[in-house]
Amino acid sequence: MKLSLCNEVIRELPFARQCALAASLGYAGLEVAPFTFGDEAYAMTAAERSEIRAACKASGIAVSGLHWLLAAPAGLSITTADRAVWQKSVDVLRALVELCAELGGDYLVHGSPAQRRVTDADDAKRAEEAWRIAASEAGQAGVTYCVEPLARPDCNLVNTLAEAADVVRRNGNPALRTMIDTLAAAHEEPEPPADAIRRWMPTGLLAHVQLNDRNRRGPGQGGDRFAPVLRALIGTGYSGWIAMEPFVYEPDGPTCAARMIGYVQGLMEHAS
Repeated sequence: MKLSLCNEVIRELPFARQCALAASLGYAGLEVAPFTFGDEAYAMTAAERSEIRAACKASGIAVSGLHWLLAAPAGLSITTADRAVWQKSVDVLRALVELCAELGGDYLVHGSPAQRRVTDADDAKRAEEAWRIAASEAGQAGVTYCVEPLARPDCNLVNTLAEAADVVRRNGNPALRTMIDTLAAAHEEPEPPADAIRRWMPTGLLAHVQLNDRNRRGPGQGGDRFAPVLRALIGTGYSGWIAMEPFVYEPDGPTCAARMIGYVQGLMEHAS
């Protein structure tokens, strides 16, 4: 398993410094939120993409994948009945799939709760159509597109792994899968996150893992226990990326990044 840091945690730093800091702390990758590169990161130039790859290479770190896909530009939605807005949102997703592949990433995580709110069944159908198109692009690009179950009340479409699995199975494209975020799982799953991993990992539908505490801070910075989660991942043979995704950075982003990886690495050594 490889550890990745969600780069918005240290977004105040230039990207080259993000790479250097993450690598010095022991992370193997950065999970990139496109909005940290501006509102139109999906349309960044070839030169800008080359600069990102060069910064990663200089520090010996990878772009593990992309997440927070539709946080920018403002006004996007994959569920809206406004066809122009929906099409723009899908075009952004397609461009981000290409960006992920060009940066050497392995996956994209579709969270973006505000951009997938639903009021009726038609809204949900439009979301699944967007995911169908994104998955088709992902398959061609050689990356995996993950529908992320998110907790209520922030999100009202796909809250559980079972609901995400239904979306994935209806789609039928192996490039579309789901993933587990421990914060959402702790709130929405019928069993603890470790048991959810043991139940769902053998299905082959889980392609990614994000760690965070129910208090929205990083692993080891709250009351949730992560040793069982890591034992479950090791026991089920998971060998992919594990990304640290806190939403509250205390006392600051770099310190939070350092504390998280020290805690998780210690647990991994003990679990193995």
